[in-house]
Amino acid sequence: MISVEHLSIEFSSRPVLDDISFLIHKKDRIALVGKNGAGKTTLLRLLAGEYEPTSGHISRESGLRIGYLPQVMLFTDSRSLREEVMTVFSGEDEARFVAEMDRTLVGLGFERTDFTRPCSEFSGGWRMRIELAKILLRHPDLLLLDEPTNHLDIESIQWLEEFLAQSQSAVLLVSHDRAFLDHATNRTIEITLGRIYDYNVPYSQFVILRQERHEQQVRAYLNQQKMIEDTEAFIERFRYKPTKAVQVQSRIKQLNRLERLEVDVEDTSRLHLRFPPAPRSGDFPVIIEDLRKDYGAHTVIRDVTLTIRRGEKVAFVGKNGEGKTTLVRCIMGQLDYLGTLKIGHNVRIGYFAQNQASLLDENLTVFQTIDYVATGDIRTRIRDILGAFMFGGEASEKKVKVLSGGERSRLAMIRLLLEPCNLLILDEPTNHLDMQSKEVLKEALKDFDGTLVCVSHDRDFLDGLVGKIYEFGGGKVREHLGGIYDFLRTKKMASLQELERRQPDKNTGGQPRTTKETASKLSYEQQKAEAAAKRKKEKQIAETEAEIEHLENEQKQMETLLQDPQQQTQENFQKYEHVKHLIQQKLYEWEILSDS
Repeated sequence: MISVEHLSIEFSSRPVLDDISFLIHKKDRIALVGKNGAGKTTLLRLLAGEYEPTSGHISRESGLRIGYLPQVMLFTDSRSLREEVMTVFSGEDEARFVAEMDRTLVGLGFERTDFTRPCSEFSGGWRMRIELAKILLRHPDLLLLDEPTNHLDIESIQWLEEFLAQSQSAVLLVSHDRAFLDHATNRTIEITLGRIYDYNVPYSQFVILRQERHEQQVRAYLNQQKMIEDTEAFIERFRYKPTKAVQVQSRIKQLNRLERLEVDVEDTSRLHLRFPPAPRSGDFPVIIEDLRKDYGAHTVIRDVTLTIRRGEKVAFVGKNGEGKTTLVRCIMGQLDYLGTLKIGHNVRIGYFAQNQASLLDENLTVFQTIDYVATGDIRTRIRDILGAFMFGGEASEKKVKVLSGGERSRLAMIRLLLEPCNLLILDEPTNHLDMQSKEVLKEALKDFDGTLVCVSHDRDFLDGLVGKIYEFGGGKVREHLGGIYDFLRTKKMASLQELERRQPDKNTGGQPRTTKETASKLSYEQQKAEAAAKRKKEKQIAETEAEIEHLENEQKQMETLLQDPQQQTQENFQKYEHVKHLIQQKLYEWEILSDS
């Protein structure tokens, strides 16, 4: 299908890929792996035709259809969900593919009531699902998927795994979800230091083979370094002896011709990060009874009763929008609610949320940010820790203000790891972490002697970490004892039994009528109340955005003012910091309003 031959590409004279060659065959299922910045996305864009190589070429089979899902894309707002997805079909195909379209959208987590909603109403993560649905429905010969699971919940990830397994398309995908890679691929291509290594095995087996390759490289590298040292010592010793001139020149030429070996995988397997000892809390850090949270006429969760004991590690799982983050915010005291919620004696909460990155001091460097909170002997290992989270070398001296959103999230996670607490609440902590960073974090959490609540869709990350699952769905929260795979096995059996019990309904085109569809038929009064609540929320969002814009303009004016040495007074600096604090507050309010 595709032949890549001696391909190289440079950006600003910096080589990203150097003389790589490989083939993609029909029905290949390939995982493309490597550290952040190794060139994975660059290679996908080359294959998709968005970039041209500096040298070498890519040969594509005549008529080859490629479907490419990038990490970042532009969206259109003028159509409904159904209308947008229907754009992939020609007129004669529409009727034939409607059922397939519905199955695909439901598999990716959409409700049937979503089909008529404007695309502009969906968040970035859901709009990414819309684009994924369009690509899958085109049935391309080759699927190029760049982090497709970042915005999917566990059920949608499982559906995508099954879809890819049954698809006739070849697949080349980038993901940091180990379990997804193992289920969806059977071949692994690693990019490291501009080169590629091709393994005809799934990811887990690749990890073992890569370690063996690394050990061989280390041995060869050390042997070569010893030979270079011996040769240089010989040259230095006999450089000025006429009787040795021929041998010295021979050794110099030998070194000049030598192809220097590199160790292309940094070995951080021995890095072990530990949380500070957790101060002892009461026996029950969190007790919730009959909790309910409404947004206007919409009930997010109701009748929630649960108790989290000291030392427990639990996961909140479920489809997006089912109330996981809402309950976390209730525990954090950020939202009001009905019912009872008690935080236990001497509970000190460490909280990681998506807005955590916005609270970092932008004027500090990466190193200073961590050095500020590190205590004890951990201070001697700050650079090792930063390296494990992709802030090694010069990256540790970057100012926070120049970091990307993902980099800020990783930095906020490191900060949290070093602050003493006894109840950790992590909301999707792995979204911006690569495999190595996730392993470091997971091992640290397993050794953590406090209580953990983790909201995550990453099965491999949760496996062996949590011993209890709280499932969110249909406004309810259900407790499941055991690990994540015990829960998934139970759910799959329950789903099959439920499927067998449900009978087709002639009014739904032969499809079983779900309780959600029945419940979605609201009364006229309910619809009016929900519409009013929606209008009120939209007004609040618009007002908050206007306030943010005003404050940001004020901040720029203050920055201009403070460039004048005569204006650099204590009063002006305090005013500037106050404006920055107000902006952070308003951004957080905007996020809560937008996510609710």
